[in-house]
Amino acid sequence: MNTELVSDNLIDKISELLKNARIKVANAVNYTMVVTYYEIGRMIVEDEQQGKRRAVYGKQVLLDLSKHLTQEFGRGFSVENLDRMRYFYQIYSNSSTSLTNLQNTENHLIEKYETLSAKSYSIPQFQLSWSHYLKLMRMPDENERKFYEIEAFKNNWSLRELQRQYDSALYTRLALSKDKQQILELSTKGQIIEKPKDAVKDPYILEFLGLQEHSNYSENDLEQRLINKLEHFMLELGKGFTFVGRQVRFTFDERHFRVDLVFYNRILQCFVLVDLKIGDLTHQDIGQMQMYVNYYDRFVRLEHENQTIGIILCQDKSEILVELTLPKDNEQIFASKYLTILPSKEMLKQLLENS
Repeated sequence: MNTELVSDNLIDKISELLKNARIKVANAVNYTMVVTYYEIGRMIVEDEQQGKRRAVYGKQVLLDLSKHLTQEFGRGFSVENLDRMRYFYQIYSNSSTSLTNLQNTENHLIEKYETLSAKSYSIPQFQLSWSHYLKLMRMPDENERKFYEIEAFKNNWSLRELQRQYDSALYTRLALSKDKQQILELSTKGQIIEKPKDAVKDPYILEFLGLQEHSNYSENDLEQRLINKLEHFMLELGKGFTFVGRQVRFTFDERHFRVDLVFYNRILQCFVLVDLKIGDLTHQDIGQMQMYVNYYDRFVRLEHENQTIGIILCQDKSEILVELTLPKDNEQIFASKYLTILPSKEMLKQLLENS
């Protein structure tokens, strides 16, 4: 009889160690690649500056350089890629990266990079992959670029997730509702969630559902699609959200009520109730959400938890109706529009101006 003597605990501990080691190796490889490309860009720029009086310089030098590097090191050193490295250095040497003040909790890789000539100088603390920086470099607004860099690092966004957040104009949606000082904080600290309002967006972008702008669908259809794309919806909701359930029932006076979607926000330490509405928002919709929130505050939340938040997602709303229905000091109930297509920045500005 062949019995295994190794314990599950030992297997789990070694497996975890190996997984962490792989992550650290991948991070180190990414960092080394990005810093190397930064250095190549620096060398090209400095050489270009020294030879700026030559009649034909830039393009021909990159062509020759590409030829030699490709022969020795293989693919990856086309003229286009070398030009990207040059541009990368120009962007990140002219403005300190927003990640300079963020510590990598897993490992402190390098604060200074020793060049081949043994000359030492400070460089930005690059924490993302080269693919991420290729996307970031194409953002012309420096504050916007820094915001997405911070958020991509803090939330461990893949390149696809970074692209989606940029396409859905996350920065613009947050910035348009803030003053100049708060916009500056977005570019230096990223999104900070300290109170319920900080965790709520208006509008929410639900283009991942695949619903056309003017198509006919029911609230049940919308809910089912959100459940089918829950990972995407959680990404759109933002930081700290965990899913609790759908059509969560509670009962009093022998009457049953159901909340469409229930979440919990770990940062705010509170339940977040989401109600889905097709068409214009009514005062009855707001009153219904107020009742849901009151029930959770009185019968569900624990003593150490904060007050429940309610978000009504609707196709359209009247701001004056929302304002008159809710108390002046309201910090719990929010009505937000949702869009089923990716909006342009101009469209977002128009939506906010008309709301």
